[in-house]
Amino acid sequence: MSLTPEDADPSGQRAVAHSAAANVQPNRVTFNRIELHRILNLYGRMVADGEWRDYAIDFLKDRAVFSVFRRASEVPIYRIEKDPRLARKQGMYSVISATGLILRRGHELERVLLVIDRKLAVV
Repeated sequence: MSLTPEDADPSGQRAVAHSAAANVQPNRVTFNRIELHRILNLYGRMVADGEWRDYAIDFLKDRAVFSVFRRASEVPIYRIEKDPRLARKQGMYSVISATGLILRRGHELERVLLVIDRKLAVV
């Protein structure tokens, strides 16, 4: 009974599986760390105010979507989308309401989020 390198080192199998999964990820649009930090800060303030309760993040081939829910069983009240195809046109970031109305679109995430970040908008 001889041991193959994969049998001797079980982490080798995980490394092969991990590298295969890593090859799938580059063709997906994602939020980077700074964008996600800004969105989650806004989400945390709204949860503390009792307005929002749940969220979902979808990384699709053409865009990344952060959906905000008032309750877990509803449709999202807001969708924050990042669509790189629109980067040179209207801007890659947009905030979309539950009815599908685009509330704001732009090139900078901070300015786009002002439409739902009431505290910063009032000041």
